[in-house]
Amino acid sequence: MKKFFESFLNVWKIEELKNRILVTLGLLLVYRFGAHVTLPGIDATQLHSLAGQTDKGIGSILDMFTGGAFSKASVFALGIMPYISASIVVQLMGIAIPYLQKLQKDGESGRKKLNQITRWLTIAITLVQGPGYIYNLYRTLPSSAFLLGFDSFSFLFSSVLILTTGTIFAMWLGEKITDKGIGNGISLLIMVGILARLPQALFQEFTSKVTNNNGGPMLLVLEIIVWLLVIIACVLLVMAVRKIPVQYARRTTTGDFEQDMMGGNRQWIPLKLNSAGVMPIIFAQAIMFIPAAVAGLSKSETSQSIASTFSNMFGLWYCVVFASLIVIFTFFYTAITVPTNKMADDLKRSGGFIPGVKPGIETADFLDRIMSLITFPGSLFLALIAVFPALVVGLGVQQSWAMFYGGTSLIIMVGVAIDTIQQINSYLLNKHYDGLMKSGKNRKAVA
Repeated sequence: MKKFFESFLNVWKIEELKNRILVTLGLLLVYRFGAHVTLPGIDATQLHSLAGQTDKGIGSILDMFTGGAFSKASVFALGIMPYISASIVVQLMGIAIPYLQKLQKDGESGRKKLNQITRWLTIAITLVQGPGYIYNLYRTLPSSAFLLGFDSFSFLFSSVLILTTGTIFAMWLGEKITDKGIGNGISLLIMVGILARLPQALFQEFTSKVTNNNGGPMLLVLEIIVWLLVIIACVLLVMAVRKIPVQYARRTTTGDFEQDMMGGNRQWIPLKLNSAGVMPIIFAQAIMFIPAAVAGLSKSETSQSIASTFSNMFGLWYCVVFASLIVIFTFFYTAITVPTNKMADDLKRSGGFIPGVKPGIETADFLDRIMSLITFPGSLFLALIAVFPALVVGLGVQQSWAMFYGGTSLIIMVGVAIDTIQQINSYLLNKHYDGLMKSGKNRKAVA
């Protein structure tokens, strides 16, 4: 604990790091303030029915990612999710479109063009999702809630314009946090939106267990202990790697290379247990929206049954299909993001090799086989965490509190927290001799 406080105090001794943290907190505060600004033309006192719609099922996921802005009919109601969708589309299209592949290889200039394409696609997606959100307001809220008149074109036009502007502004905030602050801005916006629901969910669970005498305080303590254990499991999933030893040839004084197993430069290739991160859950979640949406177009009994099944994210068949899709998408996304052939070629060109494996094709096959072996248990673990909220709901935990026991929200929070802490640690190590060690001595920050 002493080491933690010493490291925390060291953070504020580094002027650049302190300024970046303050900028990050300030921009996050602006985002949270905007989440409480209701769209013009809506009576904020009549949003109770909309909040009730997002208390359970898929609506709770959308409301969680936006930090409650979805249920408040806020200017940030769509949040940063259109930008996330655009990023996924651009990344997937990069596999099939040669122009995007070329941009991915063009370095900084290509990255800027890809970012510009993503921004324009974000606007297009928001212009599609905006009318859908307004139509949902028409269906959910009473007509008296619309101050400009129910189903008026002026309200529709102005609201879609404001929702689009809100998403663009949130995207700008995320990019500014990445450039001027600490951590990944877009991910931090999502994490802050998720954390904003945590106190309310915990209070509701406390009221249910203690005030209403539904199990008592000991059961609540047990739930918190299980929650902490799940967080530890998520940390292990994010951090777990399989180290592949690599031997590099060492240049001698004569200029020749000698491949000496004892004298060469020994390094590792870290292959992550979950290289796909949270993307398989996001892909699977997007697919799970489709059956309910399509079945809802029909009034037949079978269609209504399908719509009901795929709208209940805590149901058995929903979880079975959801977990299966996560396993499939984990292998799919890992194959895209971990190019073993390129890794083998780069290793060969740099004079490195894996002991006991020939450079080239055999190295690529070896890395691909290892990735397949570690991805399978990683995908099962990821699927288990994704459906764990449904398991705890079956044990009597309220749905709002159960959402923090796994799924996309918990993986995002753990991943973003680890990434931000690693960036802070890098600043500490760069500005101190041993910034994270108890025996470390501070030195003056380099100007």
